[in-house]
Amino acid sequence: MDADLYDEFGNYIGPQLDSDSEDEEESYEREEPEAIEYNEDDAMDDGHEDDEVPPMQIVLHEDKKYYPSAEEVYGPDVETIVQEEDTQALTEPIIAPVKKKKFSYVEQELPNTKYNLEFLADLMDNTNLIRNVALVGHLHHGKTSFVDCLIEQTHPDLKVREGSNLRYTDTLYTEQERGVSIKATPVTLVLPDLKGKSFLMNIFDTPGHVNFSDEVTAAIRLCDGVIIFIDAAEGVMLNTERLLKHAVQEKLAICICINKIDRLMLELKLPPQDAYYKIRHIIEEVNGLLSSYSDDKNPISVSPLLGNVCFASSQYSLCFTLRSFAHLYVQTYGGINVNDFAKRLWGDIYFNSKTRKFIKKAPHSSVQRSFVEFILEPLYKLFAQVVGDVDIALPQLLDELSIKLTKSEMKLNVRPLLRLICSKFVGDFNGFVDMCVHHVPAPSANAKLKIEYIYTGPPGTELAEVMADCDPEGPLMVHTTKQYSTQDATSFHVFGRVMSGTLYANQDVRILGETYTSTDEEDSRIMTVGRLWISEARYKIEVNRVPAGNWVLIEGIDQPIVKTATIVDVNESSELFIFRPLKFNTNSVIKIAVEPVNPSELPKMLGGLRKVNKSYPLLSTKIEESGEHIILGTGELYLDCVMHDLRKMYSEIDIKVADPVVCFCETVVETSSLKCFAETPNKKNKLTMIAEPLEKGLAEDIENEIVQINWNRKRLGEFFQSKYDWDLLAARSIWAFGPDNTGPNILVDDTLPSELTLIRWTKSLLSTVKDSIVQGFQWATREGPLCEEPIRNVKFKILDAVIATEPIHRGGGQIIPTARRVAYSAFLMATPRLMEPYNFVEVQAPADCVSAVYTVLARRRGHVTQDAPVPGSPLYTIKAFIPAIDSFGFETDLRTHTQGQAFCLSVFHHWQIVPGDPLDKSIVIRPLEPQPAPHLAREFMIKTRRRKGLSEDVSINKFFDDPMLLELARQDVMLNYPM
Repeated sequence: MDADLYDEFGNYIGPQLDSDSEDEEESYEREEPEAIEYNEDDAMDDGHEDDEVPPMQIVLHEDKKYYPSAEEVYGPDVETIVQEEDTQALTEPIIAPVKKKKFSYVEQELPNTKYNLEFLADLMDNTNLIRNVALVGHLHHGKTSFVDCLIEQTHPDLKVREGSNLRYTDTLYTEQERGVSIKATPVTLVLPDLKGKSFLMNIFDTPGHVNFSDEVTAAIRLCDGVIIFIDAAEGVMLNTERLLKHAVQEKLAICICINKIDRLMLELKLPPQDAYYKIRHIIEEVNGLLSSYSDDKNPISVSPLLGNVCFASSQYSLCFTLRSFAHLYVQTYGGINVNDFAKRLWGDIYFNSKTRKFIKKAPHSSVQRSFVEFILEPLYKLFAQVVGDVDIALPQLLDELSIKLTKSEMKLNVRPLLRLICSKFVGDFNGFVDMCVHHVPAPSANAKLKIEYIYTGPPGTELAEVMADCDPEGPLMVHTTKQYSTQDATSFHVFGRVMSGTLYANQDVRILGETYTSTDEEDSRIMTVGRLWISEARYKIEVNRVPAGNWVLIEGIDQPIVKTATIVDVNESSELFIFRPLKFNTNSVIKIAVEPVNPSELPKMLGGLRKVNKSYPLLSTKIEESGEHIILGTGELYLDCVMHDLRKMYSEIDIKVADPVVCFCETVVETSSLKCFAETPNKKNKLTMIAEPLEKGLAEDIENEIVQINWNRKRLGEFFQSKYDWDLLAARSIWAFGPDNTGPNILVDDTLPSELTLIRWTKSLLSTVKDSIVQGFQWATREGPLCEEPIRNVKFKILDAVIATEPIHRGGGQIIPTARRVAYSAFLMATPRLMEPYNFVEVQAPADCVSAVYTVLARRRGHVTQDAPVPGSPLYTIKAFIPAIDSFGFETDLRTHTQGQAFCLSVFHHWQIVPGDPLDKSIVIRPLEPQPAPHLAREFMIKTRRRKGLSEDVSINKFFDDPMLLELARQDVMLNYPM
């Protein structure tokens, strides 16, 4: 025992203080505070002599110290936080340090450019000198590297370092890490054409991966033309075909750039003549696709002779057209007409060295075509000398070409040396600019066609006329399609194109959303524009105004905008219409459910979902009835990028993700087995309906807007009569497409006066409830009865109706749910089936891996449609279809089976009926067991219903009235239908 703690009798007395320590002694002594009594005499004179101040006691400690408040120490602007005990983990600081978030590369200062930035701003006022183009193409076909060459050409301080790519337009860290573009990024450059005349080139660098084709759609909406990049070795690929079709549908000027021509020489090692055949094959393939996509009235074709084909090698800073290469010869030899010479540099044209004339027939077998002799062979020699004979033959060649290199440059490695020599030999990318100038219309020239396609308002109005003239003095109209996150991901800058008028910084504007109409003005907000910039990928040039025809990055108006918007002057008095929302060339069919790991962080996740929804044009988010938060995207890589942004950029919380699933559709394969009827709750109205499948191809025509519900009856009737062989009465009795105006289902009024059940009933009485019936139909087709997935490919016919004469008895509350119920019952009586999305897959693999590709596809219900060798290369292309639900992990599986030699891309293609009957109760679904094909529909339906929190099976007595159930029992058609 410690002696200090106990007295002599063994009683515990606690620790004893050292008598030397006066401070400690004081701290253990308790002093009674001195009481100071104040009375009336002691009170201070406050000017109120008559007031009686009662005596009061103030208890004071003699050694009381004064502690200043936080506000006095730090100032009034500092927030004081009073923290309760145990509300935070010990690992978290009470006041966390301010973190500077940074997700993208940003230049701190304006870099040095070859042109004056004021000159760039001056060019914005001249619409004839502006070109708005998008660089589009398949994955890794060299778009971003091509823009790097243009950046290097205009920004002398920025050089592509040896062994690495600049990737200047891949501004996000994730894009650089993955080596793939995720966002479409705009840059504005001043570039000269062949004559040295400067043009303002607004260039969009777009992603090549099919999952991000929504970014391409958003980019080309703001453009007047597209340059489609095609790898010279790979040729026309999956996304090349899709983008060609998309560009034709968007009514854009089309040029092509055959990129990576160095691969023909260095990788495939083709002789010059075979390289020519390879290039010609690519151009013929493109023209074949263009002829099938474009109509006969406006045929589109590309050819080097027309000038809308250029050749490039982004890696070696090489780009030319026939005209620009002819220009090189003119500069060297003189006395040649550039245009006439260029016309003779393509096709079956030969140069006779004896007569010094071009002829169409080869004089002898060894003579080469002019393209090979005058363009390919000089390039082949240049590459061969640099790669093979640097020390001896190269200096002599450089002297002949008048190319001067320093000693240090001559000691460079082969690739950077080849890049340097090629760039000095061909010079700047003037040929590319020349092609854009001649084949992509200026904003003022293309405005009329652009407005006809994207503007929802009538064509003859003053606003439409002003936009068609691209008038900077007219009323303000701006179309925005993209939003770019700020560097710290707290807000967005809105990117769009000024269609007419001039947008000023700090101007008050009205923002119209996608759901705005002149009758429903709810989706509109008045806001003040902040700063305006010209976007240059990694830096921005601030301007005070942006006239018509230009692109603009806008600060401060992102809050009400979700996807696209129309911006008008706040004082605009005429009737307003919006620009058409984006029409994508793919669907979001893959979905994942997300929830925060910590439930209290749900608001943060919802805020993140709102932001990520703004960032990706095609992404959609929704909440199921079960409370699940669903994200719908185009593919695995797309959703992976979305989840990265959601977790790291926009919410900074841990989020759980469910296994991915796909969207389904519901359809029918036969006509309803009996006429289905339903009465309204007040028993005053009765609707009779049947359902049947639509004709093949009709659903796709409606979705692609080849036929539109807002056409007049005569035009609508002619379309259905001529193309789908409908009778005239049915064709003119179409009430609606559903869901929405471009939904793949049709509601037809098939009632005839001879079939009236009540004398008082008239056709005009039915028309009074038309809107309510259409709403019920839209509701039904949006969420079908099998598992609340959209209905597809179904025609609903109204056969009979009893409508109450008194308006009070036929209101929307009576008719809408009844119309939905009768649509469901007609649907269930017409042999319902589930539909699943199918992906189109393109696999590139060496010949010895083809069998492994077949094996992997067969295990996933896939089937091959074509396999063929790629012309001029050792690879095979396998094209196949695979169900989207079986495509998860397909790419990894494929690489495992082919030792990483196969590469694939897949994209949504069509809907297909799932084998089996979803309502067959005899099928038992056992957990954790793979189901045979006939059981799939039942399995998909039950599991989807469970996930959505619905009852296990479809109960038809929810949709049928008692009289209808009696009718069903009488006809004995209820064998498989659960009660």
